[in-house]
Amino acid sequence: MTADELPIGRRVARWRVRRQLTQQMLADRLRRSKSWVDKVERGVRPLDRYSVIQELAQVLRIDPELLLGQHRPPATVGTLDGVDDLRAALARYDTRPYPAGEAEQLRRLVGHAWSSYQHAHYPQLVRVLPGLLDAAQGAQASELLVQAYRITSSLLVKLGEADLGWLAADRAMAATGGDPVLSATAAVSVGQALRALGRGRLALAATLAAAEHLEADRRRPPGEWAVRGTLLLQAALAAAGCGDTCRAEELTERAAGIAGRLRGYDDPHRTAFGPVAVELARVVAAVEWGDAGAAVRRHPTVVRRAGWRLLPAECRGAYLVDVARAYLQLGDVRGAARSLVDADSVAPAEVRCRPAARTVIAEVARAHPAPAGVARLATLVGLTR
Repeated sequence: MTADELPIGRRVARWRVRRQLTQQMLADRLRRSKSWVDKVERGVRPLDRYSVIQELAQVLRIDPELLLGQHRPPATVGTLDGVDDLRAALARYDTRPYPAGEAEQLRRLVGHAWSSYQHAHYPQLVRVLPGLLDAAQGAQASELLVQAYRITSSLLVKLGEADLGWLAADRAMAATGGDPVLSATAAVSVGQALRALGRGRLALAATLAAAEHLEADRRRPPGEWAVRGTLLLQAALAAAGCGDTCRAEELTERAAGIAGRLRGYDDPHRTAFGPVAVELARVVAAVEWGDAGAAVRRHPTVVRRAGWRLLPAECRGAYLVDVARAYLQLGDVRGAARSLVDADSVAPAEVRCRPAARTVIAEVARAHPAPAGVARLATLVGLTR
């Protein structure tokens, strides 16, 4: 068996030994547990997040491609140029004032960007966001600027640029002017970015603190309750990623209590929060802490719920990729393939533009023969020629 054919966990172990590191030493440098390293090396816990692979490679002082072997996720044609433009927009400080009389037009542009994100139109969105950021910065309107940074952060995290995503989320937080609701919405993006960076404990602290600051006042409008519930779900996922199952379950139950009181609100803060979102979080949390069996058992019930198809395409596509991860943990390649194909039908860019999704495709495509639907996806994203 060549080095490229080794499972990724074996490649991690091989490079760890070459660097004269024990499992405990590697765990300490990653700020994770020795048990996590051991499970990765034995293949019990799959490495299906590109950001985590990058972090491991940095600690091992190697190129991420040496861990990914022949199944490295390629760049998505046309997307990385857009990311460079976003990076340049975040680096600009000499913004021009936006005409005060065109504030409503800017509000419509922000709304359109949100819609593009929730429909998973990422290639189009990455092209329009640099100009939108410039306009929002020039308008000096806190609410619109926070929203523009939130969209930017969420998109960058999707595209595997978690460091830039964290920068945009931090900018969103700085632009809130101390407004508790805006700060809470920005904290959702902070939590997402920190989780993508593999900083689960920091994500847990940030989201939980923001949720507590948004006091549980029954007089708050439903949209603000939804923000609080979303923060609790983000905190639960962060806890799950740290292996703290009890904390994750407790936080999810708190979010479920909020969701049970919300009916028919207009979601002004673009959280997509509700009872179905809570059930999705239960499944993803189980994947995060390694209980793939529980995730797969819950999954069929989730997608049969009436509210499933009302969720944004982005949310459903991302969830289905996570379900594919669960099937992979169980060694069910066909189940993983079905989930990936379903995700591609719901939100193609979730599968074709995200490094994390392409990593899952690569693992499924290893099967001989590869399931037909995934073989097609592997060709589409450049994993095969």
